[in-house]
Amino acid sequence: MKGIIGKKLGMMSYFDANGKSVGCTVIEAGPCVVTQIKTNDTDGYSAMQIAFEEKKEKNTTASLKGHFAKSNTTPKKKLVEIAGHEGKNLGDTIAAADFVEGDVVEIVGISKGKGFQGVVKRHGFSGVGMGSHGQHDRQRAPGSIGASSYPSRVFPGTRMAGRMGGDQVKLKGIKVLKVIEDKNILVVKGSVPGSIGSYVVLQNKK
Repeated sequence: MKGIIGKKLGMMSYFDANGKSVGCTVIEAGPCVVTQIKTNDTDGYSAMQIAFEEKKEKNTTASLKGHFAKSNTTPKKKLVEIAGHEGKNLGDTIAAADFVEGDVVEIVGISKGKGFQGVVKRHGFSGVGMGSHGQHDRQRAPGSIGASSYPSRVFPGTRMAGRMGGDQVKLKGIKVLKVIEDKNILVVKGSVPGSIGSYVVLQNKK
């Protein structure tokens, strides 16, 4: 498995070989530094820790400074662990050039926070129904949420209004449309969770 940390830059249109316009997302992918290697002998599993984006040394704790010094790199903002290490060694660099056009990747990100939302927006409810005489403000209401004398309570997990978004989302089967190596840019098909400037993790299991 190969993986990289990136930053979402925004969306654009991409024209394929047939001249068809495809919506895509532009991601600044790397360069990332391998800051730790975990093996079956020492940790019980195989993985590598990668780091992305420069961080001011004055804002870095002493313990993290020592951790980054082991890989002979400067402090970084984002640390992520990727399963397997693909023959990578401590201090190696992973860049967008490690991916090729046509790769199919998984992308993990944090979705946009929507705040407190009702059941129509949060769960796709259609509301109680049309307004009528003696009935008002019911178009976006949740309707009944529980029984009467038995069980005399609302079951846990009932879909109701509440906080929406801000969750970790994984997208599978996302195709890499273009790789711009000199700028460490990956252009992937479709949308990617998160706002502009948010971190995403791309992984290719092949």
